[in-house]
Amino acid sequence: MTEAAPKRRLRCAIYTRKSSEEGLDMEFNSLDAQRESCEAYIASQRAEGWACMREHYDDGGFSGGTLDRPGLKTLIEDIEDGLVDVVVVYKIDRLSRSLMDFSRLVEVFDKHGVTFISITQSFNTTTSMGRLTLNILLSFAQFEREVTGERIRDKFAASRAKGMWMGGFVPMGYDVVDRKLIVNEPEAATVRHMFQRFVELGSATTLTRELVANHVLNKRGKPVDKGFLYKLFRNRLYLGEAVHKGTSYPGEHQAIIDQPLWDQVHAILQESPRQRAANTRAQTPALLKGLMFTSSGVAMTPTATKKGSRHYRYYTSMDAIRNRAGEGTDGFVRLNAGMVENTVIQQIRGLLRTPEVVTRAVASAKAKDPQADESDVVTALANFDSLWESLFPAEQARIARILINRVTVSPQGLTVDLRTEGLGSIICDMLAPRQLEQAA
Repeated sequence: MTEAAPKRRLRCAIYTRKSSEEGLDMEFNSLDAQRESCEAYIASQRAEGWACMREHYDDGGFSGGTLDRPGLKTLIEDIEDGLVDVVVVYKIDRLSRSLMDFSRLVEVFDKHGVTFISITQSFNTTTSMGRLTLNILLSFAQFEREVTGERIRDKFAASRAKGMWMGGFVPMGYDVVDRKLIVNEPEAATVRHMFQRFVELGSATTLTRELVANHVLNKRGKPVDKGFLYKLFRNRLYLGEAVHKGTSYPGEHQAIIDQPLWDQVHAILQESPRQRAANTRAQTPALLKGLMFTSSGVAMTPTATKKGSRHYRYYTSMDAIRNRAGEGTDGFVRLNAGMVENTVIQQIRGLLRTPEVVTRAVASAKAKDPQADESDVVTALANFDSLWESLFPAEQARIARILINRVTVSPQGLTVDLRTEGLGSIICDMLAPRQLEQAA
């Protein structure tokens, strides 16, 4: 009498999932219950060679509508490595609620010779009947998921129509108390200031620089940028409204901004960004106005021309302006303003690093403030580049008038004469933030 051939050992991987995190901190939770049931089923099939794997493939707090789950990814990796023969779940929807996603998983199972078992919906994916049953059950699972989604969306829309706060990131100016938006007065004052200053300045770029210089932070504790401002200015929630899919409803919360201020801000926003930038430039004084001369002493004054929508700035010889035609006595009619200003700033940066100017700067700073430390002055001069870039154009023009005595244009190039006595006040301004930090 011949003995029956031993059954091939089948390595069984148990996969468990729960959509929400509620109850996962309990000693015996839903994942444990699913695994215990699956282990009991595998034990009942021990005569068929089934053996439960030690590895746990659990996803607590993950939706079945996506495959982006850590436990599932680990399971797929082990299947591809040939470590799994059977995948066991409590119900089909624990593995996936999407028919398309499940078809992809079945392809992976078939490719690697893996069988899929649902212990409460008994069938085998290796048979045609099992596949038919699987597709029917998955279709109902996906239908249930879509109906649930529609019900949630309808409830959300109805709640928004009543002006209720439905969660999400809390906007600056408000706090959430008992699921309602309550005005946070310090933040609300900052929001009103942003709206009012935008009306005064007409430029989000200038306002951003001002807010950053004043260390104003958003709700998340980060510096304000232009993107934040534009979202703030377009958020009708500040008018006391609740918005859903482009439709506004009266909100339950208190407004922070009144309608006239809102209208003023949006009248400015309707202008093109180019036009607003041009307006800002027009209000900014030329960096070298009153400081630039030819070698023969003729003043070079700021001028501008416009071609189409583009503006061009120049420094033009007064001789050329008075004569209308011809050239100035030094052969200069006009020079590109941006090029000249950049060249002058580069020369200033170089001069501030020379030993002679550093020595004068230390003496000037000590004359203004006897407590000034020499090493701090040297460090401040080395940080002049970062200071300059952080200044508003009007502030840059003020600094230029303090530092520059005269800019002379000649056939040989530009010569910058520094006003070293002005370095003292600039250095003291640069040292003030550091002194405040040390005092703190």
